[in-house]
Amino acid sequence: MNKDALVRAAAEARGLAIDAVHACSSGHLGLPLGCADMGAVLFGEALRFNPAAPKWLNRDRFILSAGHGSMFIYSWLHLAGFNVTGQDVADFRKLHSITPGHPEYDETEGVEATTGPLGQGVGNAVGYALSGKRAAGRFNTEDHTIFDHHVVALAGDGCLQEGVAQEAIAFAGQNELDNLILIYDSNDVTLDAMADVTQRWDAAKYFESLNWEAVTIDGHDLEAFLTAFNSAKANDNGKPKVIIAKTLIGKGIPEVAGTAGAHGEGGAKFSEEARKGLGLPAQTFYVSDETKAYFAAQAEAQADAFNEWQANYDAWAATNQELASELEDSVAKVVPTDLSDQIPAFADDYADATRGSGGVVINAVAKVMPSVITGSADLYGSTKNYLKEGGDFSATNPTGRNIWFGIREHGMGAICNGVAYDGLFRISGATFCVFADYLRPAIRIAGLAKLPVTYIFTHDSVGVGEDGPTHQPVETVSGLRVIPNVDVIRPGDQEEVAGAWVCAMERTDGPTALILSRQKVVSLNDYASVATRRDGVAKGAYILKKEEGALECIILATGSEVGHAIEAAKEIGAGARVVSAPCLERFDRQSAEYKAEVLPASCTKRVAIEAGVSGLWYKYVGLEGSVVGIDRFGISAPGNVVMDELGINAAGIVKALS
Repeated sequence: MNKDALVRAAAEARGLAIDAVHACSSGHLGLPLGCADMGAVLFGEALRFNPAAPKWLNRDRFILSAGHGSMFIYSWLHLAGFNVTGQDVADFRKLHSITPGHPEYDETEGVEATTGPLGQGVGNAVGYALSGKRAAGRFNTEDHTIFDHHVVALAGDGCLQEGVAQEAIAFAGQNELDNLILIYDSNDVTLDAMADVTQRWDAAKYFESLNWEAVTIDGHDLEAFLTAFNSAKANDNGKPKVIIAKTLIGKGIPEVAGTAGAHGEGGAKFSEEARKGLGLPAQTFYVSDETKAYFAAQAEAQADAFNEWQANYDAWAATNQELASELEDSVAKVVPTDLSDQIPAFADDYADATRGSGGVVINAVAKVMPSVITGSADLYGSTKNYLKEGGDFSATNPTGRNIWFGIREHGMGAICNGVAYDGLFRISGATFCVFADYLRPAIRIAGLAKLPVTYIFTHDSVGVGEDGPTHQPVETVSGLRVIPNVDVIRPGDQEEVAGAWVCAMERTDGPTALILSRQKVVSLNDYASVATRRDGVAKGAYILKKEEGALECIILATGSEVGHAIEAAKEIGAGARVVSAPCLERFDRQSAEYKAEVLPASCTKRVAIEAGVSGLWYKYVGLEGSVVGIDRFGISAPGNVVMDELGINAAGIVKALS
């Protein structure tokens, strides 16, 4: 270790953070200053990465879970030679900069996850570690090691107080993810007050009780931290590692250091005095020639390690062509062009809930897409997404394709995001629709970060029946629809389910939520071909039953309510058109011509039916139209009884159109 170089770099990184926050009068100084010494060791000595190949498959992944401390990651990426310039650092939090207030994936080179909502990054790191374990098990051979990297996350008390982090921590210990290293910035301070106001725990004992290895160090002792970190990397003992680093928040600004006031920008007003205390010149955003030279030499060494790995990879690929092709296709998110054809058509007399046909379809998809893995929050028996030939992911079977998340919906969401960030596998997670709100923050981040996660939400409406209003989602589906960049697909029958899965796999710039029923649905074979229904899902909405005379009215329906729309159209007569609308987001992306073809402006007599809140449907039926929906909570009774009691039936449609 070149201790002098790292001490100098830590001081200069503190200066960059102080200058950036002072320049915009906004931001969080506490963590970038308190963790600067560990940052110097990580980026100057301990992490494996190559700034010239930032997506190197075998790099160590570093996730700043405490994303409010974003100047930590920006400073170190800049110093380490990533494509984050001094001007980018100076543009911290400015419009269109690549250094936004919280780190955003795919906006800044070297940022591995969009973080800021506390605890999410811990879950993301666990997902990365899961992905790394599975990749090593799947692709490493006796002669060639392609994956042996580590996943490192930096979190503070705020992250660890969040339930999502604790769910993910328990999962990591259970599955012995010993490629995961969590650095706990234990500075005894939260935003409002000293940490002892809101927590009382023995962190080491907590982690150890969950099958983690824990060590406590002085986070400002560079040698102690490097020793602990290297030990954590070397010890593949079936336990994830936590380094509990005792630090001084805001170190470098004596006026606020060690207090809650150091968390935010409060210390920035002391910037001039702080710079002097750190031994920095008056020049702002200063990086010495010595520090530049040190990191340039480190980048050369990292490039050599990368080149050595690349030669090993090339030799592996030459002798394992099928595995190499599988990996390359997975990374490129290749989807078979004939994926729909690979999903057999269902028999004419098939009758089941869409959760049942969903189980059939995901197994068909998995046979032709080896990158597909799936999990459930202790509900495989109900969500039906278990891969029958996939095996179970565990410490002893890291290649298993079925992930047992336990009753940890929020953790599941964050872990799925981590797998998606890593980009090696296509992941889905399942639970009941009404519990989607337990992982809603993770879904929101998936939309923001454009992650191709698939959510399988079954038991989609009051059709759940006897379990009653606590388990009958009425607002949940519409609540998901209002999250930007999330496709919500509620298929009406088994062929629409197949189309929904094709859409989910082909979508690589955002998540897809599949909303599936518990109750059986009618087959729509008599009204449209298999291809029409599957392709119709891709368009979001399509004419399922065309009017047989002059167009008089349009009935829009989704999910299990499509069957009611068909029955109502029969009663109304030849002038009724039925439009199946499984995905409003996809329909909104269609051309104006197509939308006018499906919903011609000349026909204002329209009604939409969905067993849920009505508000969003007025966009499609207009102010002159009607919506048959449920703007109240449900009832405990058999599902069909509840539907009839609340008017979700053909009679309700006919009445609305009369």
